Amino acid sequence: MKIYIDYNNEQDKLPPPEDFEKLVEDCARAALLEEEIEDDAEVSVTLVDNARIRELNAEFREIDRETDVLSFPLGDESGFEVDPDTDAILLGDIVISLEKAQSQAEEFGHGLRREVAFLVTHSLFHLLGYDHLTSEEEAEMFAKQEKVLEKLGITRK
Repeated sequence: MKIYIDYNNEQDKLPPPEDFEKLVEDCARAALLEEEIEDDAEVSVTLVDNARIRELNAEFREIDRETDVLSFPLGDESGFEVDPDTDAILLGDIVISLEKAQSQAEEFGHGLRREVAFLVTHSLFHLLGYDHLTSEEEAEMFAKQEKVLEKLGITRK
């Protein structure tokens, strides 16, 4: 399975974790395998600051406040579109406020790398069709996220 990542850093407040692209690739591969998807996949990941994610949150969700991550899935109930050049399924776009991720990492007492891995994995499951509108959906989604992070050796400790 090949993972294609379109990586964009549109903020200059914090450096991303040193192995950011590999971290995203590892999280994507593990999430896809958790869902028993073995296709090549493509995902876009953009790092922004709090001001930009607040703008996006207001524009797309009509919530005028900063958030940690936004997910823009390309797939739906009928499946995923496929990139004709690579034959990879197109998962969608992930936008992370690195500034918010840093403050959450400090709040939860772990590193930025762990927080970013959590946000990427959380967003990937949104791109794969999961949501957390009900407590049952939330429990399932969070259990899958934790399973993926544990497999990658990325824990809160």
